[in-house]
Amino acid sequence: MPLSSYVESWHPAPVTETDPLPPGPTAAVSALLDLPEPVAGAGDPLPPLWQWFHFLDWPAQRELGPDGHLRDARFLPPIPERQRMFAGGRCEIVSPLRVGEPVTRVSSLRAVTPKHGRTGELLFVTERQEFRQGGRVCVVEEQDIVYRSGRVSGRHPESVDSQSVPTGSAPWGLSLQPDSRLLFRFSALTANAHRIHYDTPYCRDVEGYPGLVVHGPLLAVLMLDLVRRHAAGRRVRTLSYRLHRPAFAGEHLLAEGTPTESGVRLHVSSHREARHATAEVTFAPQAAV
Repeated sequence: MPLSSYVESWHPAPVTETDPLPPGPTAAVSALLDLPEPVAGAGDPLPPLWQWFHFLDWPAQRELGPDGHLRDARFLPPIPERQRMFAGGRCEIVSPLRVGEPVTRVSSLRAVTPKHGRTGELLFVTERQEFRQGGRVCVVEEQDIVYRSGRVSGRHPESVDSQSVPTGSAPWGLSLQPDSRLLFRFSALTANAHRIHYDTPYCRDVEGYPGLVVHGPLLAVLMLDLVRRHAAGRRVRTLSYRLHRPAFAGEHLLAEGTPTESGVRLHVSSHREARHATAEVTFAPQAAV
């Protein structure tokens, strides 16, 4: 049965939630990235994509499936034996969210698109989120999640080479060698119980990976932190990112950025993959002096 037939009548209603946007998560993520102090405090702008560390959902343990994901939720497509992959997304920042000020998030289903890939039929689900603060829409985000029915063996390397270090040539660079401690802390900060990020036997025996998988959102945060470090005086207006190939704990990763006329082009590479993830950022126009 085609996957599209399972979602023909699937039209979940939007969900509205609120969060006080406390400074604690910002301080925790800053520590995770080994920054000397929190990048933002009460009243300061929240860095792009750091809304991911708010509006966390902690379901009851019985609601989780064998892989650590929820068995059922409003925006999970009703297909059998779901296997989930985070593919990428886009974000428009009309005005930065301010730490310590309440935020309302309205989540809705943007699109459901069946496609055929190398490993069979896939279902692309796009979730749209509007973040409202002070009575206006400040941030609009879309996330693309790919689902397939049943488990399919992927084309993954047999082992992880932790000795090789990628060499870059872009003007901006930031290196990272994520280990199990880093992945565990990132999972905790995002309420992510997916076992591929902390359970090595599960990764190898069930999913066929050579080691723990680095979170796709962590790669996106790493790329955007490169922008924060090198373009502190510019405000991000739009960003888009795409995840191409998984990266694994122990690998040396290199995030690089190349400024363009209107923003920055970014990517994360390793010795075996030129592009684990890519992103594009545009800046808001600078105010006239």
